[in-house]
Amino acid sequence: MQPASRPPQASGEAAVAAISRERFDAVIFDLDGVITRTATLHAKAWKRMFDAFLEQRGREDGTVYPPFDIEHDYLRHVDGKLRYDGVQSFLESRGIELPRGDASDLPDADTVSGLGNRKDALFQQLLQSDGAQSFEHSIALVERLRSAGIRTAVVSSSRNCVPILKSVGALHLFEVKVDGIDSDERGLAGKPAPDIFLAAAEALGVQPSRAVVFEDALAGVAAGRAGGFGLVVGVDRTGQGDALRAHGADVVVTDLSRIDVMD
Repeated sequence: MQPASRPPQASGEAAVAAISRERFDAVIFDLDGVITRTATLHAKAWKRMFDAFLEQRGREDGTVYPPFDIEHDYLRHVDGKLRYDGVQSFLESRGIELPRGDASDLPDADTVSGLGNRKDALFQQLLQSDGAQSFEHSIALVERLRSAGIRTAVVSSSRNCVPILKSVGALHLFEVKVDGIDSDERGLAGKPAPDIFLAAAEALGVQPSRAVVFEDALAGVAAGRAGGFGLVVGVDRTGQGDALRAHGADVVVTDLSRIDVMD
């Protein structure tokens, strides 16, 4: 087999990490923020849902609640987490308690699950109207890995993993996917627990020590470290490189063009 071609380096910078078949059998990618640009859609849906809820709640109990702050609250409370866990975390930050409910709750139910389903309905509308985008260098890296015989999987806390990948024409690039639907059905704990990554490694038939994790969320890199993966790469899209390292990333890159693939 010919050596896998190397990607063009971003802004003339040298690669900071290399993935080879000698050391690794598989690479597991988080979806949002690593493969696709859906964080903006998710953040917009979260803000619309929470701000409307907080306004209504404030009228009912006479309290002025700070609105959902995309820059602060998204990263701290919902990014990388299972949807209902994200709802719970944000409500706790505002001192609000609601019944947990369950996945069958209607979107207008004032439960944790109901709010989560309300957010998902808004996201579906935004996905249909605005569409998702992929990161060019991320798609190119996945293609190089597959050409080099390195297996690939994708994980996501979202229940919309498949439609998002289909919308950007990338579903065929991953032989294994583990998403929010799988997590619910199998009772997988959300990040920073390593369950979703370990499930992907098991489905691929590889040991975690022989697999690489790519993650942009703090909870995600913590999950990769907790799972004992051979290399955890933090993808810094928002200027949180130091925090990614502190949470368990071995290497931090701002763009996946800085990763070499070696035969």
